[in-house]
Order: sequence, then structure tokens, then C-alpha cells
Amino acid sequence: MFVRFVMCVAVILLAACANPATPTRAPIAAPTNPIALQPTSAPIATNTPPARVACAPTNPDQLGPFFTPGAPQRSQVGTGYVLSGVVRAANTCAPIANAKIEVWMANAQGVYDDARRATLFSGNAGVYRFESHFPPPYSGRPPHIHLRVTVAGFAELVTQHYPVVGQSQATFDLVLSSAR
Repeated sequence: MFVRFVMCVAVILLAACANPATPTRAPIAAPTNPIALQPTSAPIATNTPPARVACAPTNPDQLGPFFTPGAPQRSQVGTGYVLSGVVRAANTCAPIANAKIEVWMANAQGVYDDARRATLFSGNAGVYRFESHFPPPYSGRPPHIHLRVTVAGFAELVTQHYPVVGQSQATFDLVLSSAR
């Protein structure tokens, strides 16, 4: 109602301004009912499309010197720390199924070895789960787990997860940008 009232007033003002020399039209009084001027809680229909849903892409990080392709397919290389999340498309936030996730990390002595490498795939709902030991700090670096995510139609993501000391699990969504 309020929008209609404003539109009526605008039409009256435009008509008066268009031909000010002929004031033959009687002014229309504004409604005096204060309830009529109150905005309603009902939504006003517009032709504006709905807001686009998007997720911020995961920040990339360095590949590092210890990546080796061809890690065995598995989702566990130890026990005590669980990293899980959803692989998503940045432009829609939709989950991405069958994304290849390569993981590598250092052993308790801070050395990278084949026993701490894995390849896993996100499920139909984009969910992944990886279990390992808590990664150690080494050479001045904080504890971290390397991840490389690839899937057709999306840019490769190389990133690192930095666990919080004292926690035994974390959620780390991997949000991919569309391929260019």
C-alpha cells in the first residue's frame, strides 16, 4: 500500500509539473488513515533475480618440495587426528563429487615419507574424511597437512591445513574456483 501511495503522489506531481499553467485539476488529498501509511510485512514483488549464492575459494598455499604424485588410494595414514570437510564449487557453493584429494605430511620426526601420503576422493555429497597422526612442527614450520585437489572443470587447488595444537579433529572445506 505504501508503495502505491508513493506512486500515486509521484504521478500527481508529474502531471502538475508537466503543465503548471493549467491548474484545473483539483488536488487529491493524501489518505488520512495512519494505518494506510504503515509499511506492511508482506514482501513487495520485484523483477530482481534472487541473490547469487557463492563461497569464497580456499586460499592456495605452496606445493612445497615434498609432493610426489601417485600416492596410494586410502583415507587413513595414522590415528589421532581427523580432517574432514566438503569439496565445493566457489560460484554456487554446490558440493563436488569425485574430487581427487592428494594428501602428504611429515612423520613424527618431521620427515616426509611414503607412509604419510594418500589419495582419496570426495563422496557424492562432496564429503571427504582423512585420518592421520597430529602433524609435527619441523624446521620452524607449524604443524600442517598438504592437500592438492583436482577435478574436471575446476582449477587445481594446492593448499595446506594448519591444525590447532590440542585438537583431534577439524573441518576444512575445500572450495574450488571454476577452470579458466
